[in-house]
Amino acid sequence: MLDIKKIRQDFPILNREVNGKPLVYLDNAATSQTPQKVIDVIVDYYSNYNANIHRGVHSLSQEATDKYEEARLTIQKHFNAKEAYEIILTSGTTESINLVANGFTSLLEKGDEIIVSALEHHSNIVPWQMLCEKTGALLKVIPMTPEGELDMHTYVELLNNKTKLVFVNHISNALGTINPIKKIIEQAHKVGAAVLIDGAQACPHIKPDVQALDVDFYVTSAHKICGPTGVGMLYGKQEWLEKLPPYQGGGEMIATVSFEKTTYAGLPHKFEAGTPNICGGIAFGAALDYMNSIGFDNIAAYENELLDYATQELLKIEGLKIYGTSKNKTSVISFNMEGIHPYDVGTLLDKMGIAVRTGHHCAQPIMTYFNIPGTVRASFAFYNTKAEVEALITGVKKAKMMLS
Repeated sequence: MLDIKKIRQDFPILNREVNGKPLVYLDNAATSQTPQKVIDVIVDYYSNYNANIHRGVHSLSQEATDKYEEARLTIQKHFNAKEAYEIILTSGTTESINLVANGFTSLLEKGDEIIVSALEHHSNIVPWQMLCEKTGALLKVIPMTPEGELDMHTYVELLNNKTKLVFVNHISNALGTINPIKKIIEQAHKVGAAVLIDGAQACPHIKPDVQALDVDFYVTSAHKICGPTGVGMLYGKQEWLEKLPPYQGGGEMIATVSFEKTTYAGLPHKFEAGTPNICGGIAFGAALDYMNSIGFDNIAAYENELLDYATQELLKIEGLKIYGTSKNKTSVISFNMEGIHPYDVGTLLDKMGIAVRTGHHCAQPIMTYFNIPGTVRASFAFYNTKAEVEALITGVKKAKMMLS
């Protein structure tokens, strides 16, 4: 059982007020808050051993290099990657996806097919559309149901020997649906297709085991998992990472350079051109250590309690509709109130100190499916409380009275 009062003391931002009210932070699907332990790691880096890595013989450089590579090992262990060099440190989920999409430009031919789901974030749609434009490959879409689940029967029908790549999010950022990625991966592998899973929304709630999933690529961002912005991860099976060409050229990703020919470094450096977000990488490892100290089973159980309670209470409000009603979901409630624009609700909640997200959540195809401009999205983390859920309920009721 979590000691929520003690956990909340780890997050200094939760002590502040917004518009004269105690902050109720329910925008965790956009970015989580950062515990003091991770903030201390960031300050320690810039205070004591700020130096470039992998290139210096001096003590600061070696210390920074050691810390950075220790963080890679922490990330490897967390996701159960077979090798540390299968962990590529990037600027985040978006860059990780673009890296793979860029690599497949040289692996696809006209008429090849790639499959995306209807539940994707724009960052897991647009790079693949660009890939199709470059290669002549065809983009197929797994449809969704009114409950916000994937139509798995249609998915199986879409797969064939022309399918080269499948990409699906682990959890929908807009609806909270947990997708059956194990089955998706197994079915794709039957036709020889590779699979990329966008884990940005899953990793705050679930501890993925990439070997058990047998996934080819898995991507995520540190800022969703109590870490800093501007850093994330691409996990790739060694065999696939070796097939893909470098994403960017520059320092660090080379073995030798001459004006006649350049040879590339081995994994993971082949994909890590230039000076990385050194501090961010180190803090990413610290954030995972913090989350593991709490325990992901404990986190999931507690967050599901909050989700169930919030869902139950919101549905008591007349005219309120929740989008995404899968039985297998987590920590996200997207809703609208009849006749009221979601932006107006979000603005009034902010005046009450309650931070939610409004709009299409970079998932416009989902909003088009439901024929709505967007939703109000409340998303929960393990440091939220039942009292904060009650503040949300009260705030929504007030907003309804003021806007109706």
